[in-house]
Amino acid sequence: MGKVLTTLTVANRADQILAARQVIPPEQIRSILLENVLVDTGATTLCLPSSAIAQLGLELLKEVDVTTATGLSKARIFQDAKISLLGREGTFECLELPGGRDALIGVIPLEALGIELDLRNQKLKLLPEESIDTYLTIL
Repeated sequence: MGKVLTTLTVANRADQILAARQVIPPEQIRSILLENVLVDTGATTLCLPSSAIAQLGLELLKEVDVTTATGLSKARIFQDAKISLLGREGTFECLELPGGRDALIGVIPLEALGIELDLRNQKLKLLPEESIDTYLTIL
């Protein structure tokens, strides 16, 4: 098996709302470009290093127990991280990674954005948004 790395833009959604309401100017929207983001199907959510969370000014939502390769530990979850990936956007919670580790993106954001992992070609693939082949379903 190979690994897939991607480039991801993350913005503070709360800043975007304030800018839309003309409370702050658009140039004050905090946003970062992250390169070499690991696409990790063993992770559930978006995971960012604390330095990225601080730079974005994301608000703490809660503290939770998480299972990692080293066992059970506590982690902090932050809210309103708006990601842009392959031309698709969505707002997600993100888990704070300890020790400045590189960012990774898990299965929940990928599925919500209709993005599939193609391990054979080591890349991400967009699923169709339109027609009978759409990834969006209501059953």
